[in-house]
Amino acid sequence: MAGIHHVEIWVADLDEARAEWRWLLDRLGFNAVSEWREGESWAAGDSYLTMTTSPNLVGSTHDRRMPGVNHLAFKAGARARVDAIMAEADQHGWRALYHDRYPHAGGPSHYAGWLENSAGFKAEVVADES
Repeated sequence: MAGIHHVEIWVADLDEARAEWRWLLDRLGFNAVSEWREGESWAAGDSYLTMTTSPNLVGSTHDRRMPGVNHLAFKAGARARVDAIMAEADQHGWRALYHDRYPHAGGPSHYAGWLENSAGFKAEVVADES
């Protein structure tokens, strides 16, 4: 069976990452499934996302413009949910990207919002088109 099993994000400031990511993942319908001193995991369906810190970490921010992951795109459900997340994001450590083209920065038939957190991670919240 194809699909993504999990994604692991390394973070430099775990407390800050927890505050920002917990809010977003909760709003997107993920459930916290485990927590330990160096990280935690959140699940939705058969996939999960882990954020953790590591002594092998180099640097303190994520640069989405470098080779590697540019952003994570999440299914957000209804357009109203995308709108609500975008409206609340700045109160939870996320800033809106491409706000001048919201909600169609990805094209006229793609309803989504893009966010960036304090560490430079970019997330896309995408509405169902059905």
